[in-house]
Amino acid sequence: MMIMRLYALLLLLAFASLQLLCFAADVDEVFYDSFEESFDGRWIVSDKDDYKGVWKHSKSEGHDDYGLLVSEMAKKYAIVKELDEAVNLKEGTTVLQFETRLQSGLECGGAYLKYLRPQDAGWKPNEFDNESPYSIIGEYIEHHLKYPPSVPSDKLTHVFTAILKPDNEVSILVDGEEKKKASFLSAEDFEPPLIPSKTIPDPDDKKPEDWDERAKIPDPDAVKPEDWDEDAHMEIEDEEAVKPEGWLDEEPEEIDDPEATKPEDWDDEEDGEWEAPKIENPKCETAPGCGEWKRPMKRNPAYKGKWSPPLIDNPSYKGIWKPQEIPNPNYFELEKPDFDPIAAIGIEIWTMQDGILFDNILIAKNDKVAESYRETTWKPKFEVEKEKQKAEDEAADSARLADFQRKVFDVLYKVADIPFLSKYKHQILDLIEHAETQPNLTIGVLVSIVVIILTIFFKLIFGGKKQPIVEKKPEVAETSNGEGSSGEKAEEAEKEEAAAAPRRRRRDN
Repeated sequence: MMIMRLYALLLLLAFASLQLLCFAADVDEVFYDSFEESFDGRWIVSDKDDYKGVWKHSKSEGHDDYGLLVSEMAKKYAIVKELDEAVNLKEGTTVLQFETRLQSGLECGGAYLKYLRPQDAGWKPNEFDNESPYSIIGEYIEHHLKYPPSVPSDKLTHVFTAILKPDNEVSILVDGEEKKKASFLSAEDFEPPLIPSKTIPDPDDKKPEDWDERAKIPDPDAVKPEDWDEDAHMEIEDEEAVKPEGWLDEEPEEIDDPEATKPEDWDDEEDGEWEAPKIENPKCETAPGCGEWKRPMKRNPAYKGKWSPPLIDNPSYKGIWKPQEIPNPNYFELEKPDFDPIAAIGIEIWTMQDGILFDNILIAKNDKVAESYRETTWKPKFEVEKEKQKAEDEAADSARLADFQRKVFDVLYKVADIPFLSKYKHQILDLIEHAETQPNLTIGVLVSIVVIILTIFFKLIFGGKKQPIVEKKPEVAETSNGEGSSGEKAEEAEKEEAAAAPRRRRRDN
């Protein structure tokens, strides 16, 4: 009996713990929309005339997962979702998270959310626009995070997270990885800072008339040198230049096209006197030049330009004037940012592209909730998309490589036909055909052919025709049976070897 009571107590505790965990999860998750159901009736599309973009309930490409889709190009979009209860940003941790996918890539557009103040701040859901008041604002002016993290611009699904902590710290995560950490109260992190400067420049302070801000001044004692010629030209004719021999002074550079004829429908009264089009004078092609010869210009060694006195330190220099600082009448101190609560979530963008998909919008009071959603809703999709993207990139790289190799092989077949490489043609063709069956050897084949060409080049430049050492072997020279000299036998052997070699195919271009 005792064992049964203990067992019943354990069951009761377990059930109570489960209820407690469920209750905690419900408390931590303030708002979540997976868009598995249509947004109609839940989100309100702005009625403003500027916002004609059509929102659609659509699947993410390659998934059964639905989202909120920007469906048209070059449109303004505005849509808002009122929360059942406003979220207090002054208490505890607040986590803001959403997914977005640029299914057409990023060219010119945006993909961001706005967290709005209560409607008593002066806005209506059906009139939501770019003037609707945000929550994260000081005296209702925008404070921008300095040096925000860059965001991916590919076509994969990405998740963005902002964690607002009670110690005034904010962390920005991209795909679950922290990219930026800042303090709301630090002037180093936000512009303008949430806490105003203690002092400001005195608006009534004026710069004195005798205040000299010039650090350098022309030397008043400097005198222009007597040999300084300000009228000298930068360039002069080269008197040493000589007209090239064969220059055709009497021939114009262009002549009338002798094959041109006046069009039949040409009307001299309406179209004017017809003139034949000009062509380059064929006589000038073989001559060093045509027309009047003029000496070329060269830099004038006497040219110095306009003289100006050198600069010296200004003895009256006082520095750059600034108004004096006075106490800032608007200065105040903060222990915490004075954020208004979040009463709604809005998306208001002007984009030149379509295919932007929003999904899994979350507001929570615990970053573990956001982490859980990243693991269960975002990561599986991202991994599938990443593998698909990797396969597509590899296929594209292979196609580019194959195209490059094809062009290389076309060039190599032409190289094999160069006359001075005829002695090595069979060797080059062997290398090419071997590389075609094993494309990964392309670079090695290129190197081998370059080595062959350089070897022949250096032989021609430095070695001339190499003497046939093989024919001078003693055993060949001493053999004499009336069948010809050793040189003749070697020549016949070469011919037989050439005749026995298989004919290589030529690649048609």
